Amino acid sequence: MTRGGSSRTFGDNSDRQVILNALGSKSLSLNRGQSRRGGVMEFDFDETQSQIRESLQRICSKYPDEYWLERDRHGGFPDDFAKDVAEAGWLGIALPEAYGGAGLGVTEAAIMMMTIAESGAGFTGASSVHINIFGLKPVAVHGTEEQKQAWLPPIIQAKDRACFGVTEANAGLDTAHIQTRAERQGDVYVVNGGKIWTSTAQTANKILLLARTAPIETTPNPIDGLTLFYTDLDRSCMEVKEIEKMGRKAVDSNMVFIDNLRVPVGHRIGQEGKGFRYLLEGFNPERILIAAEAVGLGRAALRRATQYAKERVVFGRPIGQNQAIQHPLARCWAELEAANLMIFKAAALYDAGKPCGAEANAAKFLAAEAGFRACETAVMTHGGMGYAKEYHVERYLREVMIPRLAPISRELVLSFLAERVLGLPKSY
Repeated sequence: MTRGGSSRTFGDNSDRQVILNALGSKSLSLNRGQSRRGGVMEFDFDETQSQIRESLQRICSKYPDEYWLERDRHGGFPDDFAKDVAEAGWLGIALPEAYGGAGLGVTEAAIMMMTIAESGAGFTGASSVHINIFGLKPVAVHGTEEQKQAWLPPIIQAKDRACFGVTEANAGLDTAHIQTRAERQGDVYVVNGGKIWTSTAQTANKILLLARTAPIETTPNPIDGLTLFYTDLDRSCMEVKEIEKMGRKAVDSNMVFIDNLRVPVGHRIGQEGKGFRYLLEGFNPERILIAAEAVGLGRAALRRATQYAKERVVFGRPIGQNQAIQHPLARCWAELEAANLMIFKAAALYDAGKPCGAEANAAKFLAAEAGFRACETAVMTHGGMGYAKEYHVERYLREVMIPRLAPISRELVLSFLAERVLGLPKSY
């Protein structure tokens, strides 16, 4: 097939093949500041982006809310869902075509993740494929050709499952002060330390691992001296202990204890000491995708609440006829739509190669708050039944706490915006 003048074969990924065939040499765009119809800025998805959404909707339709409720009750990674997404060719939506990806942008990735969450899969479904979308971007950008050929196709095809080893209990958001150390000994680094909130480590066979290779007091900048590795999750010297948590039971979160893990030098990504800078490049896309998932889940909650309000009759009339029910739901719709616009503004800026830090962080903040309000309102609209698992909205409310907490707190987002946008003194 041909896209942008390059020839590429996609095997059996029929949905993606049809969509990218239709793409031809046309570049995808959404709200990128140049698309106008009759003098009015366009805010709709273009035909190809709509086809991407429809392709994901077809996959998600096989997994109704009852499927995700079962995963929430009993755990167990949603392998069949992740496999279907992989077989349709979408795990590599934002990774280069040369290694089996689709070579698209964060705009298309956000459409994908929003669609998954909005289907009712929520953060369980989204988290089962999230790291594949941008997790290995440092490899795609800074890896050697040999590393790209070896590592990217298996993650795109779901033959490998990776986890993200960055956060530490004693550092939190202050990543420069992580304590995991990697000491070079000839052709290997010996790694000791620990990580926390490492998702999918129960079943992962690979880990994207950040470790300090130079003492912080010897570096000109605190974020220097940190090195990024992509290596095997060797359980003979890594203990993985699952963290029990309030939601998203099917996608495990873990503490990982590392004792003399030997990492070949060839598993280092880019230059020694530059690892955190490589991760910084992916922070804005990550915030955009988390925001898209939050809006998607908020829409799922709003859909269920609205339907219940139409059907539930009290005092001889549907409760949706009461303004006390109408107004909160209408407000949720407005807030979700506003957050949605900021998400795709940030995505458009990123895909155009323009600065988008403020917009990406604002999108994450607005979407998390709008998603939370929608899920909370959905529970309240259902009344006592909102507390019952069979109506699903209590699960949504538990899961929507994730974007309010991660990957960065609301308060730190606001501090960032105060400093970088408003010019106020740095507070942290």
